[in-house]
Amino acid sequence: MKYKVGDIITLKKGHPCGENKWEIMRTGAEIKLRCMGCDKQIWLSRVDFNKRIRKIEHNGKFISIVHYEPDAETEESIDLE
Repeated sequence: MKYKVGDIITLKKGHPCGENKWEIMRTGAEIKLRCMGCDKQIWLSRVDFNKRIRKIEHNGKFISIVHYEPDAETEESIDLE
């Protein structure tokens, strides 16, 4: 899985509060996101989430989701859990 709890992402459209950063709170069939500006929480189906996601924060920088590959060691630790 590419995404994990605690990741900071941006979506194609910003939130009405003016912020466009979201923290992933829960993963599964539906993804729970928390707005970093106003703390509002929303649920998106995985299909909608995959359509709307634009960038993910990796090592302090936002990179396009197209170019994002999780670290091999991180991926292994997730598989073991």
